[in-house]
Amino acid sequence: MSIVDDLIRSLDTGATPKDIRVGAYWTSVVMERDGKLQAGLSSTLHNDSHPHKHPPMRAAGSLLEWSASELVDLGRSESLLEASVGMAAINALLEVDEGGCTEVNASDIIIREGTGRRVAIVGHFPFIADVREAVEKLWILELRPQAGDLPAGRAPEVIPQADVVAITGTALINHTFGELVSLCRPDAYVIVLGGSTPLSPVLFQYGVHAVSGTIVVDISAVLQAVSQGATFRQIPGKRLLTMESLVGEE
Repeated sequence: MSIVDDLIRSLDTGATPKDIRVGAYWTSVVMERDGKLQAGLSSTLHNDSHPHKHPPMRAAGSLLEWSASELVDLGRSESLLEASVGMAAINALLEVDEGGCTEVNASDIIIREGTGRRVAIVGHFPFIADVREAVEKLWILELRPQAGDLPAGRAPEVIPQADVVAITGTALINHTFGELVSLCRPDAYVIVLGGSTPLSPVLFQYGVHAVSGTIVVDISAVLQAVSQGATFRQIPGKRLLTMESLVGEE
């Protein structure tokens, strides 16, 4: 069983898909349950393949005919575009305990836990410079490395050295999460972050200490922005929340 399997098993899929937008950078899925609309976000990822020969979305144009259960099942797909829709559907169905969350940025958590310590971040985030000033040693692991980053393939070398490990939520979409979290030392502080990250206590079962994700509070504004190619910072109508594990939840 993978973490995506466990996330799906935790959901109530008794809902009706109402809207799906696959934008250039972000994907959003809207579900209706008991007359209430809920939406979820996910990064839009693509495989490096030939889309004209092998369409990455097998039912493009017909997805609203699928059930909620069928949509979340796309989270298991090896097609990254399908998995992006699946993760957005999972996030749309989550019943987030907002009372158990705080409005604190993931960067603040990383700096709080990582000051004077060794930190590894999987994914290149805008706050890297702030973190670098606070920590003793910083490694950035990236599939598409920028200046100063390390290739993602060096994770087995780097992550076991880190006292604090921050993993992008897109690792749940490309199915690398299990491998990455297995590389973390038992005493390391682990945070999963980014707009794709499910705000679910299921992640605590995998040794994660903090989960920083997003909830949609203005569905129409999010759908419009996603449809027009918005980057994460350009998407209005969302709230950034962090959920931290309690004793006994890990």
